Amino acid sequence: MEADLSKTRFLDNSTPPHIATLVLAAGLAAMSMNIFLPSLATMADYFGTSYAVMQFAVSGYLAGTAVIQIAIGPLSDLFGRRPVMLGGIVLLLAGTLICALAPNITIFMIGRLMQTGVVAGIVLSRAIVRDMVPMEEAASMIGYVTMGMSLVPMIAPTLGGVLDDLFGWQASFVAMLLAGVAVMLLVWRDLGETNTAQSASLGAQFRSWPQLLRSRRFWGYTLTATFSSGVFFSFLGGAPFVGSVILKLTPSALGLYFFTMAAGYMLGNYLSGRYARRFGIAPMMLSGNIVNVIGIGTAFVFAIVGISHPFAFFGPLSLIGIGNGLTLPSANAGMVSVRPHLAGSASGLGGAITLGGGAALSVLASSVLTPETGTMPLLAVMGATVVLALAATKYVRWIDRREGSLGGDGR
Repeated sequence: MEADLSKTRFLDNSTPPHIATLVLAAGLAAMSMNIFLPSLATMADYFGTSYAVMQFAVSGYLAGTAVIQIAIGPLSDLFGRRPVMLGGIVLLLAGTLICALAPNITIFMIGRLMQTGVVAGIVLSRAIVRDMVPMEEAASMIGYVTMGMSLVPMIAPTLGGVLDDLFGWQASFVAMLLAGVAVMLLVWRDLGETNTAQSASLGAQFRSWPQLLRSRRFWGYTLTATFSSGVFFSFLGGAPFVGSVILKLTPSALGLYFFTMAAGYMLGNYLSGRYARRFGIAPMMLSGNIVNVIGIGTAFVFAIVGISHPFAFFGPLSLIGIGNGLTLPSANAGMVSVRPHLAGSASGLGGAITLGGGAALSVLASSVLTPETGTMPLLAVMGATVVLALAATKYVRWIDRREGSLGGDGR
């Protein structure tokens, strides 16, 4: 059953949430992922470890969010979106405090893995949107949610770099803690329950997974999201090394270059919000991946001809932000619409697969880079990944032509 949007009242937790609440809940997860990226090299020195070990704060976090999403979706289908969202934010706050006070790398990583609870903000914002509106409108609304959310990763690395320069890397986690408290209070006051058809038991939820796993459409949308976002996660794995070690950027300068990627993502999501309902989700996914190809190809050309200015690397790759902003809202809307009564489980399972692939690609991207190789190995990983994303998108379009729209059996 879909909630009535006309009954939404801001700061009234007896009604569906305002879109701003979903934006900030999802944005908190994005902030946790990237605010400290400009400080990775500084943190490696502080803890007396290698950059490769410190980079596990990114890849390990992605792997942790993949695992926890497996539980978040079914739990929200069983108990409701509201309690699971609040519980995820509480986990974030506890983990952030541990990170800020960590005396060694082991304690820091424990806190970092606890922070993964905040991924509930991303998983459940998609499920809540699907609770509220039909699929094509969901793609548009998810686009607007992620457009607003993308303001956070635009600002967070820049803020993190400046805080590092002024006060040390711990200041990023203090800022994260304060933001988490504010968002938790907002969610408590505004997020009304939208899951009006809760499952009978957790076991029943997990037993329903074969319905999703047998669906060719679910795999098509999920693999499109996995490889499209995998291009970005490859960038996350390698770009801090490229910026700090190869291009010798300061944390604050590196944070500013991350701004270009997030600005592109915001633009892409705006276009999704405006045009997904008009053109449909398959054309939006295809156009986004074509934009990704153009960005990576341009960066390849600059690398081949020997242009080593930071903007020659970060500038073209800002198109990846636009491409993902076009692709992911539609891929996610399709993913949670294959079986609407399993929207939470689909969001969680699909998100787990997406972030699991992202974690692997992040590790791969960071492992192939050395000061001697330059940026080419990273661009090669990103190029191969976007080809796979295009193949997954074409697979979805093939299924649509062969079997008709999702209005049928959804297979």
